[in-house]
Amino acid sequence: MKHNRDFFMQYAPWLLLLLIVDGLGALLLWLSDVRAFAALVTVILLASLILFAAVFLVTVRLERKKEQAFADFLADPDLRHEEALLKLTGWAQAASIRLLGNVLREKQEDCDRIRNSLTDYEEYVESWAHEAKTPISLLTFLLDNHREELSENTGFKLDFIRNRMQEIIDQMLYYARVKGPQKDYLFEPVNPGDCVWEVLEDYRPLLEEKEFQVFVDIPASLKERCYTDRRGLRFILNQIISNSIKYSGSEPEIHVEWSCGNQEYVLLVQDNGIGVRPGDLPYIFQKGFTGDSGGERKKATGMGLYLASELARDLNLTLEAESEWGKGFEMRIRFPVVERL
Repeated sequence: MKHNRDFFMQYAPWLLLLLIVDGLGALLLWLSDVRAFAALVTVILLASLILFAAVFLVTVRLERKKEQAFADFLADPDLRHEEALLKLTGWAQAASIRLLGNVLREKQEDCDRIRNSLTDYEEYVESWAHEAKTPISLLTFLLDNHREELSENTGFKLDFIRNRMQEIIDQMLYYARVKGPQKDYLFEPVNPGDCVWEVLEDYRPLLEEKEFQVFVDIPASLKERCYTDRRGLRFILNQIISNSIKYSGSEPEIHVEWSCGNQEYVLLVQDNGIGVRPGDLPYIFQKGFTGDSGGERKKATGMGLYLASELARDLNLTLEAESEWGKGFEMRIRFPVVERL
């Protein structure tokens, strides 16, 4: 209805002009023959209105066809859609439409080239990341089977290198997953406690080296199951635990707690490290943000918590951070309760 009203307002000046012409004709008719004026004025006005209505309806139908043809042309500016649009427009607009078609086709070709280049780049990065896992696996094998042959300091450094390399590679792979057009998440019932212990085991050498006290308050036989992607949840926990280790203070501690509510489950990870300044806390999930909370953060990439928050959004999880500068940091992972059918 509004569309038709817009069309009417567009052509209303023509109706007004037609009525003015009718008025002038009626005036001349009245001046020449008063009796003929009385008989013909109604017919003249009615004929004019009918003529305008007929022309208006035909024009509306034509404009709608033009709009649809133009929309199809913009969606796919090939020669077929261009010719279909040219048939519905006047010769005065033909040159502009052909120029627009050429420009759109050139831009589309540029976009296709860029898209193909990005696809090739993503495939190369993912391939490189998977290939890089081979030396990490060999390093893990060396540490697991020949640790007694290494000095304590050397073993710690190799553990640090292995975990750091694994963390960077995981960030690269999950950045590709989060930003990619296709998602390969596997949603299934997951025991969050198992994920917590797996991540803590991965960081066990670093936790022992820094003499962390780890307190896990999760029932061994956890009845609740979260319907989520297991690898994604582990990645989120990896980023949180890694930050707790990087920014630890004296007598470091990590507390992990599990709680249940009517509408959600909550997994709390808390440490007593240096924490985050109040002015930095609202921005910790932004891409590339590192803040000014100490020398260690100046070396950070600012990608860990950003990717964790992006991945949590994909998995329908909620991350909530709290911190008091100099007294620690805590992260809550909220899981929605999924009723089993």
